[in-house]
Amino acid sequence: MQANGAGQGQDSELSCLNNSERNGESSSAGEAHTNVNGLSTTNNGNSVTSNNTVSSDANSVKKKKRLSQSEEDVIRLIGQHLHDLGLNQTVDLLMQESGCRLEHPSATKFRNHVVEGEWDKAESDLNELKALMHSPSAIVVSPTVLQLRMKFLLLQQKYLECLEDAKVLEALQVLRAELTPLKYNTERIHILSGYLMCSHAEDLRAKAEWEGKGTASRTKLLDKLQTYLPPSVMLPPRRLQTLLRQAVELQRERCLYHNTKLDSGLDSVSLLLDHACSRKQFPCYTQQILTEHCNEVWFCKFSNDGTKLATGSKDTTVIVWHVNTSHQLKLMKTLEGHAYGVSYLAWSPDDTYLIACGPDDCSELWLWNVQTGELRTKMSQSHEDSLTSVAWNPDGKRFVTGGQRGQFYQCDLDGNLLDSWEGVRVQCLWCLGDARTVLASDTHQRIRGYNFEDLTDRNIVQEDHPIMSFTVSKNGRLALLNVATQGVHLWDLHDRVLVRKYQGVTQGFYTIHSCFGGHNEDFIASGSEDHKVYIWHRRSELPIAELTGHSRTVNCVSWNPVVPGLLASASDDGTVRIWGPAPFLDVQDAEGLNGTDLFDWSSYFN
Repeated sequence: MQANGAGQGQDSELSCLNNSERNGESSSAGEAHTNVNGLSTTNNGNSVTSNNTVSSDANSVKKKKRLSQSEEDVIRLIGQHLHDLGLNQTVDLLMQESGCRLEHPSATKFRNHVVEGEWDKAESDLNELKALMHSPSAIVVSPTVLQLRMKFLLLQQKYLECLEDAKVLEALQVLRAELTPLKYNTERIHILSGYLMCSHAEDLRAKAEWEGKGTASRTKLLDKLQTYLPPSVMLPPRRLQTLLRQAVELQRERCLYHNTKLDSGLDSVSLLLDHACSRKQFPCYTQQILTEHCNEVWFCKFSNDGTKLATGSKDTTVIVWHVNTSHQLKLMKTLEGHAYGVSYLAWSPDDTYLIACGPDDCSELWLWNVQTGELRTKMSQSHEDSLTSVAWNPDGKRFVTGGQRGQFYQCDLDGNLLDSWEGVRVQCLWCLGDARTVLASDTHQRIRGYNFEDLTDRNIVQEDHPIMSFTVSKNGRLALLNVATQGVHLWDLHDRVLVRKYQGVTQGFYTIHSCFGGHNEDFIASGSEDHKVYIWHRRSELPIAELTGHSRTVNCVSWNPVVPGLLASASDDGTVRIWGPAPFLDVQDAEGLNGTDLFDWSSYFN
């Protein structure tokens, strides 16, 4: 990393030195070990020559070339890492041989005084460091102000340590005679003065959100202080580890098939190989074909805890499947009695209840208790209604439902009408996490936000073609739309802008449901009228996988929210396919090319 700002003036002190500048010392990779007297020895230690008898060729060994800035930076990063590991003798040898300096001498002295809690000496060191300081932000701040901020941080630590040691009078002296005269951050000083009322050390640490006197808090203090010094004077803490972690994270982000949650530390990966996940680890392979429905399957949805899958069919039944620890699905319950086919399903937030809706001519809605298999509520406001979509309020006590004939209701679990919105022809619904706003796509090719509390509404998304269905990401920021004749579109709901149009899918005027999925919802999947399932990485418009196997239109896909390698698809061919990683992987694939293990499916349900 290039030195910047105020640190440039110290290049002569901070950069590597040529060997000619270091008392004429020189070395060569091919030399035997040379002792301090200049004697060269063989492997058995016998002296074979001296400086007085060395050949003229040896005397003319070329000087080492001056290290470039990037080479100096690498040496310093390695030295810092070795120092953090306690290999101080190795650091000394590295700095001596390279001619580099790990950090400015004044910075070293300052660091030691802070770690040892010698606050007066550390404060004195600030005068030496003043000329080297730089602003951590883009706003230029004078060295005097920066010194003031660093001094405030030092005195704050000194004050807290006095309080923890029950030296109340000393702490009061620091507060009155040292901190207050700085006339800096008076609001923080008022807060610090309140800590005088703490009855014991534990109370102080809790209220101050402070680790207490010792290495942990002083190291944290040093990390803050370092931001006021350029890296040419004092390296940022654990800089090499930070760079390596950033490199690993960037490789993961660029990996099209990365679909696992890994430790944020570096111990879970190998630094010796580039990160690359195999397609064989991705849910591209048919694990299971469910054939219990006897007609077109219109919808499928995994439960919020990932342990169940509900499927709805034109055969008027809902089947609930159990997902076991080996990611196999077993029939759990069949919910019967619907007068129409089942075209939409919604799990309650706690997965206790399941609501089933029908096609356009269906005026009824069924609310099932999944555990008991009992029908709790059969709701119908009018035979003229069309209740084709539903969404749960996050509180699990209410839901909204509607259809294209102008019905838009909010109801409780017993089907009692709480609120209604007249004249809204609803195509699809979603409740946001604020428990107030309901998103509804309508026949005007738009998505609007409706607030049932203050009865306000606003336009959020406007398309040029009918929105057949949509779903929203877990954080409520993104919406995924299936748009007639256009395909799958990604919208940012906060900025109200179209982010991306995904290519490949065949979308006419049939209702097809897409979904977010995978680890961190990095992927998008959708059914298609060309009998395929398409998968995209969220940042890429081109599909990374096209799954074949269905023989008719794929109406709906659902990604397991807990198991990132499990995907379900429902089709007009009467089947539900469960997709997962390849059943047999070679050693290289199983390791993910970087030392990571295959999915441990059982861990997702523990």
